[in-house]
Amino acid sequence: MKTCLFLCICILLTASPTHAQVRVVKSTDSKITIDLSGLRAAGDPASQTFFKTLEKDLRLSGWFDPVRGGGAIRVNGTVSSSGSNLNAGYQVVRLNNQTVILSKNYGMPAGQARALAHRMADDIVEAVTGHKGIASMRIVLVGNRTGKKELYLCDGDGGGLRQLTGEGRIAIGPNWGPDGNSIVYTSYMRDFPDICRIDLSRNRRETLASYGGLNTGAAISPDGKDIALILSKDGNPELYIKNLRSGKLTRLTNSPRAAEASPSWSPDGRQLVYASDQNGIGRPQLYIISREGGTPKRISSRGTENVAPDWGSNGLIACSSRNGGQYVIAVIQPSSGQTTYLVSDGANYEDPSWAPDGRHIVAARSVNYQSSIYLLDTVSDRPVALSQGSGGWYSPACSPQ
Repeated sequence: MKTCLFLCICILLTASPTHAQVRVVKSTDSKITIDLSGLRAAGDPASQTFFKTLEKDLRLSGWFDPVRGGGAIRVNGTVSSSGSNLNAGYQVVRLNNQTVILSKNYGMPAGQARALAHRMADDIVEAVTGHKGIASMRIVLVGNRTGKKELYLCDGDGGGLRQLTGEGRIAIGPNWGPDGNSIVYTSYMRDFPDICRIDLSRNRRETLASYGGLNTGAAISPDGKDIALILSKDGNPELYIKNLRSGKLTRLTNSPRAAEASPSWSPDGRQLVYASDQNGIGRPQLYIISREGGTPKRISSRGTENVAPDWGSNGLIACSSRNGGQYVIAVIQPSSGQTTYLVSDGANYEDPSWAPDGRHIVAARSVNYQSSIYLLDTVSDRPVALSQGSGGWYSPACSPQ
């Protein structure tokens, strides 16, 4: 969807050759076997949902191979319902020396069995590997199952899908605020593209930008004080920063014969990466610019075009790169330009979003004009389908935690 939006604001799409290194990720890692047979789940629906969700979460983490019996790690404990509550108590043991790595007790309403399993999975991942998990993350995405493009929310495993907007027009380009409680997006509810924000904790919607012309590409800064956006109020789509408190606008780019799109902040908030066809040959590439402005620096060098960048908390930039007539996911080291292509299965992959673990990417995968959401492991695993149900699914964005 971000790729299509780029086209819609008149950016046609080639590239000049440079010399960044390209490396393809191959499956070379080994997983940790984790034995779940010691975790006794009662037969009630909530306990069974919890166990199945936990097992799936550990598998999707990329670190573990859940087994029944044996394994390097064993989980012991019980899961059962008591009235309207679900209780889980467990220990995680390293079998080679019987070391207890983690011991916890949880309690939640039985209706939140999936959320409890997500929390436990993330705790296990961090205790065993030292890395963040992704089970508790949420994904905002665009779906057209109603016949209109609306925003939806789902869990990190694709479950728990619910509709977020019901504008009956077009809602696209969602991004999360750094607090994980707000979402910004482009809304056509008033027939023209405005930038809006939804406060999930208060269930409140507000308009942040409704200047004449195009208002799109919203991305809130890591400190939550500013928003990067693309505006055409002065005639050409340019990159701006707007202070959310004062409303002050700062224009960063001046490309009268080009257009900018899809800004994304660096983890420290000092820079922005964005797509632009300012190279003069009509094909967008990625550029980095200081939040104070100045001369942008081109960082993409491979592929006939590179669009929809997402600057992860790991310091790497993921984007959709056109190669041989297909879009694949590329990962760019911004300081060196070194580019890694994720292994492709022949489908088109677009609109990548880094998961909070810095290992996984969620992206839209399309085949024969049908689009769905997939989880991509940059280390080893094959792509895993997350979207469920009818309709097309686009533009996923992972919550920061």
